Amino acid sequence: MNKILISDKLAEAGINYLNEQDNIQVHIETGLNEDQLCEIIGDYDALLIRSGSKVTKKVLESAKKLKVVGRAGIGVDNVDVPAATEQGVIVMNTPDANATTTAELAVAHMLSLSRHLPIADRSIRAGKWERSKLMGSELAHKTLAILGFGTIGRIVAKRGLGLNMRVIAYDPFVTTEIFEEVGAQPVELEELVEQADYLTMHCPLIEKTRGIIGREQLASMKKTAMIINCARGGLIDEEALYDALKNQEIAGAALDVYENEPPENSPLLELENIVFTPHLGASTKEAQVAVSVEIARQAVTFLKTGEAVNALNLPRQSAEDLKKSQPFLKLAKILGKMLAGLATHPLERIEIAAFGRAAEIDVHPLSVETLVGVLDGQLSVSVNQVNALNLAKRQGISITESRTEESQDYISLLRVTGHFNGESISLAGTLLGGCHPRLVFIDDFEIEVVPEGALLVTRHDDKPGVIAALGTILGDAGVNISRMQVGTDEKGEQAMAVISVSDPLEDEVLDKICAVPAIHHVNQIVL
Repeated sequence: MNKILISDKLAEAGINYLNEQDNIQVHIETGLNEDQLCEIIGDYDALLIRSGSKVTKKVLESAKKLKVVGRAGIGVDNVDVPAATEQGVIVMNTPDANATTTAELAVAHMLSLSRHLPIADRSIRAGKWERSKLMGSELAHKTLAILGFGTIGRIVAKRGLGLNMRVIAYDPFVTTEIFEEVGAQPVELEELVEQADYLTMHCPLIEKTRGIIGREQLASMKKTAMIINCARGGLIDEEALYDALKNQEIAGAALDVYENEPPENSPLLELENIVFTPHLGASTKEAQVAVSVEIARQAVTFLKTGEAVNALNLPRQSAEDLKKSQPFLKLAKILGKMLAGLATHPLERIEIAAFGRAAEIDVHPLSVETLVGVLDGQLSVSVNQVNALNLAKRQGISITESRTEESQDYISLLRVTGHFNGESISLAGTLLGGCHPRLVFIDDFEIEVVPEGALLVTRHDDKPGVIAALGTILGDAGVNISRMQVGTDEKGEQAMAVISVSDPLEDEVLDKICAVPAIHHVNQIVL
């Protein structure tokens, strides 16, 4: 009999689902503090929570039988995920259960902005009748621009198409086929903001997307454009947004999320051409039921079959298996990171091939760890071996695997080939001394690289002066070169340099390198 503790309020439908299952016993006790939770958690196989319960390291160490913590919702800030992993406890959430609700709020804000609904309501309440002042605009035939084309963005796109809008979208990690399947036109970020009549945000808040809409982007938008953010506070530079709205550089905005929540004392509150809601993205009855039922299903599935749907960490591995596979897993993740850094378009397919001793272990975990490297840091959720395949599928990436005991000049070799936009790039790595990762091939270039830190990868004409020019630019920028490897192709016409530098290069330095006439491509990869 599997015992499940529910320590936060869940919708009745989710509880009913649990009570209908065989060999499942449910206990509900809400409002527990850390000590109280520690006292009782030892009897349970699963813990289902929302945002109220704090699943701390102390709680997890007291949970001797606990196999899974299920969060009805997306955020797991209240769960010590590293401690859960250490204890062999799966942590899972429900990232898609409230997708429709959030998408519909974005559409509601778009409609509200286009017809001035909040201002009209206040006007009527004040005894006014301002029909001419509140002239609105139709959504039909306008351009809906979507920043971030994950599950929510795609739902918004379909709603926009249903309203007879032209839909464009920007997401560098989604393949062209996904855009075409939905009916949206993929564009670059600059085109997205310039063409938008309505710009709606649906991307995660990571380092690369913080402030992605700032002064430069707002200045390039139409004066009639409106911007909606129901994703994450911090995607928009709120100071820049204030200036753009106040100076009428754009027509309006609607925010459900903020840099600081609640947005007390924000100058945005002084403006009339902006609409606010208090982080209502998931706040519908349907969404509350959906997340509760979904987390109940996921917990039961895991307890009965071991399948960990939407898991955010890894199950415990035996010391023997971990010791055998760990060096190859590390190499696979490095190759995945480098592949993502070198690919010029979203990856569509990845081939993973193991040779020699690398083929003695199961190649599938190596494939998954390659995907972890490719997707790491690109999404709002933590990517690991449990959820990497599902996340890759959402991004339109497929994988193929092969292995052979033939060594191909190396005792062990792992080759990863990425296909994108009719092109491909192939990387191969090995283990020095059985444990130290080395990159040995990039396409046809044989080049031995220690894959760590910040790497600068150039493709250039094989002629005198190129390496000297690189050294001069880096020296002038105060950047130290710790290692440099250069390889040439079979014809001796093209060369590749992989340079280990002391610090990641600023854009200004990269621009100077790109300006060297003999250099065709420059990529910076931070491992």
